[in-house]
Amino acid sequence: MSEILVEPYIPDEDYDNPAMVTDFYEFTMANSLFLHGFRDTVMVFDMFYRKNPDNLGYAISCGQRKLLRFLQNYHFNETDILWLRHKGMSPEFCDYLRTYRWKGDVYMLKEGTVCYPQVPMIRIECDMVGAILIETYLLQTINFHSLIATKATRITGQNIHRPRNVMEFGTRRAQGESAGNDGAYAAVLGGCIGTANCLAEMRYGEDVKAVGTIAHSFIEFFPSEYEAFEAYAETYPDNVSLLLDTYSIFESGLPNLIKLDDELIRKYPDDPNKRVKSARIDSGDLARGYKKLRKALDKAGKTYIKLVASNSLDEKKMSNMELYEGAKFDSYGVGEKLITSATDPVFGGVYKLVAVKEADGSYSPRMKCSDTVSKAIIPGKLMAWRVFDEEGKGQCDIISMDEEELHDGEPVKILNLDPDAIEPYRTIVPVHVEKLLVPHMIAGEIVIDLPDIKAKKEYIRDQLANRVWESELRPEMPHKHYVDLTMKVATLRDEMYTKLHGGTIR
Repeated sequence: MSEILVEPYIPDEDYDNPAMVTDFYEFTMANSLFLHGFRDTVMVFDMFYRKNPDNLGYAISCGQRKLLRFLQNYHFNETDILWLRHKGMSPEFCDYLRTYRWKGDVYMLKEGTVCYPQVPMIRIECDMVGAILIETYLLQTINFHSLIATKATRITGQNIHRPRNVMEFGTRRAQGESAGNDGAYAAVLGGCIGTANCLAEMRYGEDVKAVGTIAHSFIEFFPSEYEAFEAYAETYPDNVSLLLDTYSIFESGLPNLIKLDDELIRKYPDDPNKRVKSARIDSGDLARGYKKLRKALDKAGKTYIKLVASNSLDEKKMSNMELYEGAKFDSYGVGEKLITSATDPVFGGVYKLVAVKEADGSYSPRMKCSDTVSKAIIPGKLMAWRVFDEEGKGQCDIISMDEEELHDGEPVKILNLDPDAIEPYRTIVPVHVEKLLVPHMIAGEIVIDLPDIKAKKEYIRDQLANRVWESELRPEMPHKHYVDLTMKVATLRDEMYTKLHGGTIR
């Protein structure tokens, strides 16, 4: 019998350590570099993306809060070590991971910041192990949160300055439990007024408010629709919200709603709060249903009853109903089209090595060239800036070397990253400029006061209302936000591309 060198690992379906949400090649790389003496080598990685969801004009950076919590609690335990040994990782590397804690630096966009392709969203500077092994969790977190927050701003109408009351109803259609919970959080940041997800409110508090009333099954359970309505009103007399389309909206649902509201008026004549508050329809021609219901309710003297719509809604369907059919519901429940960002379900953020810190404290740039210019990354330890015009709206973003400083009123020569730019080189004089990447963690410690959910939600709303060119927000053929490089970055990029690839980058 051969000698057993590694204790066998037994799978456990209930096991969970977020640090192991890692693609296996991250461990194989880290183990090899560790064994070759690079344990303490500091690496710099940037996370950025190459196109906006739905090819529209902007995105919302989200997920920073969850990423910071992950890094604060980053660790490996004996179960992880046993599995890694089982998978062939070296004893020395595994022993090192037993006591490893994340002690790197994190510079990020503030959560909720409007962002654009190619501009770094996150800069990680950490020892080799901490820089490499967090890639998958970081991308999973920031990509998904940003995708849903971005979609939510469009579904809630913030980009067209016609805000809607939208409730996030997508948990049952989300790709798993974590997507349902994280998606509810991101959707509220993007403008939703609540979520159907109970656990989301339990985790994040009343700013991610759990909402809901009844389903068709409740009405089907009773001998008649009216008896179902009556039972619900007896239980929740101050919050009577009814679903009208179980049998027939106009032959059954509407007459029973009016009958119940009349009964509430008779029963509680001096308490106007005990009335039918709203009615929801979840099928049929929603726009036509709205107009007929609104007309009938108003004629019956029930102008106070609000109308709610659900059923595979998205921003285009709602805009079409509102603009072309005059059907503007008081609120909407939006499910799968929001929680999956169905029109473009992938936020393509990537995580790339851009520099290695040398023994003398300098940074040696790194670059992936590729055979496609669009895939060639911007090398070096970088900083991102936003330039604002006279109206206080974002004119362009500039990517500089970290040591460079941009100042209000001082000219700066830049290269436009757009390969179709007629004049790629130009000099601008910023009216006002702000750093976009701000320190969130230094040496593993959080160094920023994190705003609450209400403040982050308002931050997103304010940017879209006051800090972004309207041409970037339009749903069709939006203006492409200018993203530029300082000449120092542009020169480094060109020189490295020529050296590594043998050609020119433009």
